[in-house]
Amino acid sequence: MKFILSNGRYMVIIGVIGAFLAAISLFVYGGILTVQQIIETIQAGYVSSKGSKILMLSFVEVADIFLLGTVMYLVSLGLYELFIDDNIEVPQWLEIHTLDDLKQKLVGVIVVVMGVIFLGHVIKWHGEPEIVYYGAAIAFVVAALTYFTSQKKKKEEDKTDK
Repeated sequence: MKFILSNGRYMVIIGVIGAFLAAISLFVYGGILTVQQIIETIQAGYVSSKGSKILMLSFVEVADIFLLGTVMYLVSLGLYELFIDDNIEVPQWLEIHTLDDLKQKLVGVIVVVMGVIFLGHVIKWHGEPEIVYYGAAIAFVVAALTYFTSQKKKKEEDKTDK
């Protein structure tokens, strides 16, 4: 039983591969959308403020796709580092040694994704008051995530002080 449980960690490779394939798919899809939007803009043959708003919104949505690809890549990399091999060559800021490291990195990207999504709503905004509630909801989630991560850091600092 001990052997099965200790080697069962390699089942995580399914999640690693799945998340990595999802990341590749999102990056390729975002790249195709970027090229497609540029071609459509050039083919339109005119420049206008309405066109620029459409172009901005389009690129904000593409940025959102790239950020989600980044999340999937971080999940893939983090699971691999945590369960399979901790000694792969990545920049120091991308090293993940604990589940808390992975959560910390994911929280950071999630906050950015929510900010990009809100920016997309601001660009599409036509004066409806609902945007205030939407912004407040995002602010609440960001505050909760910030509090969550700061408490974790505080606990770690308290442990090192003792």
